[in-house]
Amino acid sequence: MSDTRTSGAQPPPTADRDAPGGQPGRAGELARRLITRPELGALVGAVAVFVFFALSAESFLRPGSLSTVLYASSTIGIVAVAVALLMIGGEFDLSAGVLVTSSALVSSMFSYQMTANVWVGVGVSLLVTLAVGLFNGWLLTRTGLPSFIITLGTFLMLTGLNLGLTKLVTGTVSTKSIADMDGFPEARAVFASQLDLGAFTLRVTVLWWLALVAVATWILLRTRAGNWIFAVGGNKDAARAVGVPVRGTKIGLYLGVAFCAWVLGQHLLFSYDVVQSGEGVGNELIYIAAAVIGGCLLTGGYGSAAGAAIGALIFGIVSKGIVYAEWDPNWFKFFLGAMLLLAALLNAWIRKRAEATR
Repeated sequence: MSDTRTSGAQPPPTADRDAPGGQPGRAGELARRLITRPELGALVGAVAVFVFFALSAESFLRPGSLSTVLYASSTIGIVAVAVALLMIGGEFDLSAGVLVTSSALVSSMFSYQMTANVWVGVGVSLLVTLAVGLFNGWLLTRTGLPSFIITLGTFLMLTGLNLGLTKLVTGTVSTKSIADMDGFPEARAVFASQLDLGAFTLRVTVLWWLALVAVATWILLRTRAGNWIFAVGGNKDAARAVGVPVRGTKIGLYLGVAFCAWVLGQHLLFSYDVVQSGEGVGNELIYIAAAVIGGCLLTGGYGSAAGAAIGALIFGIVSKGIVYAEWDPNWFKFFLGAMLLLAALLNAWIRKRAEATR
């Protein structure tokens, strides 16, 4: 008899307990697939946090409270989903938070100063915002400098421009109201409307959020561009060697962040009529944290749009759950920091499990 350890023959596979006859069971295969999903840790965390605040705050499960949670989540998730794709591609954008404010300021001031239909301001704002994204991506690919440095510089420049230019044009740190200008009602319907369903209020930002998550997921999983994003995030030199357009992919990702920042900026403008030029500072870290909590690795090449959406949902649950529980709101950042660390540890474990099962 030959010894399987030396003859090259392999021992028979162990029968799966979930299936008769030694065939791999569907339950076992499903479990293996779930354990390798990047958003698994965020989903478990979201359920745990939701249950926690449902038990801690009596008013948390009311329809009005849940609509507020969804709205808060959507205002983070709209940009976080684009930031997640950028992180999967191996880069960062520290200017995303103030870019949201910049897009709103351009729309408002252009429309008011030029006495134009607000849709003209919205269009000009889109062009300006995309130009900032193009600048970030172009400078990154041309110079080879770390995206942290490039977008930190953009962040500082935009912060100064937002404050300085607004004060120069309007004389104050906020814009003038454009609520009485042509096109305002239609623009508000697109960017800042709401639908009352009894005690539950559905804000249009939730629809924007879900649509962007669906598009981003489709791009990642069903298109050649999605393969390129994972490739350049995993190893850009290897990706370039097999013909992946690394430069175009990275520029496209920065344009995606700019577009989502523009969407959220228009929402802020048409929700409140005026814009405070100092807003947005610090929000870029929230977008990055939502993506990390959702399963994106800081090293790139791994993550999902759905995970970033769940990460944003966790932010919404915690920020409003603390209010409904009538706790000191200063605990908010402590909770977020703790969740960020736990998510990073859990994501690292899931990543190792995913590599082990390949």
